[in-house]
This record gives sequence, structure tokens and C-alpha cells, in this order.
Amino acid sequence: MEKKSGGKQGVELRAFSIVKALLCAYVVTGILLLILTLLLYKAGLSEENVNAGIILTYVISTFSGGFVIGKLTGVRKFLWGLLTGVVYFILLLLISLGVYHSLESGMTSLITTFLLCAGGGMLGGMVS
Repeated sequence: MEKKSGGKQGVELRAFSIVKALLCAYVVTGILLLILTLLLYKAGLSEENVNAGIILTYVISTFSGGFVIGKLTGVRKFLWGLLTGVVYFILLLLISLGVYHSLESGMTSLITTFLLCAGGGMLGGMVS
């Protein structure tokens, strides 16, 4: 008979899975931002292209994190992907606040970024 993953051990396993998924998402973020930086340096991208690249980076990164958490959990994948996208956004916001000591963008931009991160994570979880 199989044991259900409940209790303290199940919570620790889920928390560790979220950490793995977030680590994957931030590694993908670093790689994509490095590529975007090289493109900016070599090709002289316009501001619109850089903004599109950053948006694409958010979506691809949270998608990869959602995909990983979906594979690790196996149940309610879209909810775990959504949670990963939301936590990714919160960490991104905290890092921005730590670096700039204020929010550089307006509320509309924050809401859009939140929806992109949450949607990307949820889509990654659904596809996994």
C-alpha cells in the first residue's frame, strides 16, 4: 500500500520542490538576460526590443519553473505552476526594492508583470 505524502515530510518535500523550480527559473532568467545583454551590446537593440526581451524572459523563466514544479509534484500541476510564478514575482519585486529602494515602474506595469509571471508559471505547470 502506498503512503500519501502528508504531514511534515510532505510539506518539506513540496517546499523543496518549489525551491528547485524557482532555482531553475532564476537560472533561465540569468541565461536569457545574458543573451539579451550580448544582443544589446552587439546589435544595438532599441528600447522597445529590450522591453520585449525582458517580457519574454519573464514568461520563459516562469514557464520553465512551472514545468519543473509540475513534473516534481504530479498533482494539481497548474496550481503549483501558478504558485511558482507568484513566488517568482514576489522575489523579483523584493530584489528590485532591495536594489532601488523604491518601485521604478507604475502600478499598471507591476500588475502586467504579475500576470505574466503567474500565467507563465501556470502554463508551464499545465504543459508538464
